[in-house]
Amino acid sequence: METSQINDPRTPPGTPPSTPSAGCDVVTVPARQGLEAVDILRRGAGEAVGPVLHDDGGDTLGFLVPPGTAAAWDVPGSTCTETDGRALPLAPEPPVEGSDWLLPPGEADLATDPVVLRKALGEAARTIKAADSCR
Repeated sequence: METSQINDPRTPPGTPPSTPSAGCDVVTVPARQGLEAVDILRRGAGEAVGPVLHDDGGDTLGFLVPPGTAAAWDVPGSTCTETDGRALPLAPEPPVEGSDWLLPPGEADLATDPVVLRKALGEAARTIKAADSCR
């Protein structure tokens, strides 16, 4: 997997990778599909997953992806939100109120590759559909 590191001119040189101040877009998916996708990404050979947020209600997961991803995101059942260049502080505290880290920065790559995420979400949807049809 290729992960994107964000070269943000506002990020001071020497800022450690686990605490960048970087603009990231956020892909939001239902929690069940997102958890399955995280498992798929973590099992994949050479594939990695970036920081992942979950909401307090446990209904959704948010994958941090490189800025600009929202412009071409077209995966049914998910949304991709632009940060409009606003820096999301990737620190121990989650950048979105009412959320917490499932995979915090420092334990994950800087951002999940959107091409790899798209494949994992598709595989997750097919797995869930197959599991549900066996009931």
